[in-house]
Amino acid sequence: MTLSVRSVLEALARGEIGVDQALTQLRRRLDTENLGFARIDHQRQLRQGVAEVVYGEGKLAEESIAIVSHLCSRGAPVVIATRVGPEVYTGVSREFPNAAYHPRPRLLVVEQEPSASVGNIVIAAAGTTDLPVAEEAYYVAQALGNHTQLIVDVGVAGIHRLLDQMDALTEANVVIVVAGMEGALASVVGGLVDRPVLAVPSPVGYGAAFEGVTALLAMLSSCALGVGVFNIGNGVGAAFLASKINHLGQAGDGRPQAAR
Repeated sequence: MTLSVRSVLEALARGEIGVDQALTQLRRRLDTENLGFARIDHQRQLRQGVAEVVYGEGKLAEESIAIVSHLCSRGAPVVIATRVGPEVYTGVSREFPNAAYHPRPRLLVVEQEPSASVGNIVIAAAGTTDLPVAEEAYYVAQALGNHTQLIVDVGVAGIHRLLDQMDALTEANVVIVVAGMEGALASVVGGLVDRPVLAVPSPVGYGAAFEGVTALLAMLSSCALGVGVFNIGNGVGAAFLASKINHLGQAGDGRPQAAR
């Protein structure tokens, strides 16, 4: 397995490897690998602190398996694949036993170098049907080195359920709100806490919900300040930004813990 950049430099400083060997290792971190059906950006880990995420929708299972396996083989501490089936997990786990699969969000996570968790991110799901998106955010944020808490079924139709969770909401560094239907939960939470609120519309609701479009527009039109809005179902995007915010002041540079 290729060493991380930090490990290469530390090994060089200790005299365990020579300059030429260190250069060889580092060059492998800075290239693009062409698989024919995909060009893997191995430099993503160095630039952004986390390896590129594999979006599995529309890919053949063997294509997703190959991309994940190549990322893992190059030493990425955490590799994430979204919208993939269990057959991808089966293929990846044969070579990388640290792989974990979460069926509801169809999420694969391979933690090769688990990192210590810091801070606190709370994910609030309006209803149980929002869990595919909420769990995607939860497991991704967890893999990126964050203390995470998932609060389920606290939608505005029974506002007392949300108010019962105020201690958790106010103690969080970042709150991710996942809601379908009319998407009102994001505005309510945004008006109750002094923390950044990341709103994710989920494609849940009857006809006029338009598969999350109504919730998206409602969240974009929120009168609550401090609410940022993500695309429909983009739990992974919300988790990445929440992780960056959560790590600000923790490590001093705002980079995801997985990069360190």
